[in-house]
Amino acid sequence: MFPQTFFFQTEETKSANINGPKGIISAIGISILVGWGYLLGITFAVTDIPYLLNSDNDAGGFAIAEVFYLAFKRRYGSGAGGIICLGVVAVAIFFCGMSSITSNLRMAYAFSSDGAMPLSSLWHKVNKHEVPINAVWLSAFIAFCMALTSLGSSVAFQAMVSIATIGLQIAYALPIFFRITLARKSFTPGPFNFGRYGVLIGWLAVLWVATISVLFSLPVSYAITDHTLNYTLVVVGGLLLLTVSSWIFSARHWFKGSITNINN
Repeated sequence: MFPQTFFFQTEETKSANINGPKGIISAIGISILVGWGYLLGITFAVTDIPYLLNSDNDAGGFAIAEVFYLAFKRRYGSGAGGIICLGVVAVAIFFCGMSSITSNLRMAYAFSSDGAMPLSSLWHKVNKHEVPINAVWLSAFIAFCMALTSLGSSVAFQAMVSIATIGLQIAYALPIFFRITLARKSFTPGPFNFGRYGVLIGWLAVLWVATISVLFSLPVSYAITDHTLNYTLVVVGGLLLLTVSSWIFSARHWFKGSITNINN
């Protein structure tokens, strides 16, 4: 959540070309330490893995909640503390979701400003408070529709989560990939850069995204049936095919890049 939030708000910071990258790197470092500590604590709290994975008992599908509950019940005789911890996690997830929606609407507004989205004039419109309200409702509606899949199929919802994760990472990885390949010689680094290690770090980032894209596309369970197949690869691959085809046959003929409102 933190790296994503910093990424889309750097233009609103002082000396953004320096403080923005520093903020992103700091956020990533903090997320690694806090996330590692959280996972380590959960791992040590788990004492009965078969019970947590058994879908026939109350823990099936709610393993993390059960870990919190059982850990406090064993230590204090009551699972109330685990419920409170779960509430903290729920609040964190809520703000993470809000961050994702905010990032999405900012992209929708930016792309519509350049005329790169269908009905761009609608999504680019702002109200009297200078808020792109139509883009806000569009982003919230899409997120709501994606979440609705959890009511009908856990497999479909897991695919939606994988699609959102892979899509976000691919959106980060593509500019990096073009920077270290096609634009390697013509790219002009900013005041904050990794120097000669930049290309190496870029390749590591691209390989990492490729790796997790494969992992998130694997089946959620075996044996593979129409109910257990992970449809992430189908949806993401279809979307990539659609966007690439749209660029080749249409957008490259009329889209000229970002529209600037600054006169040199």
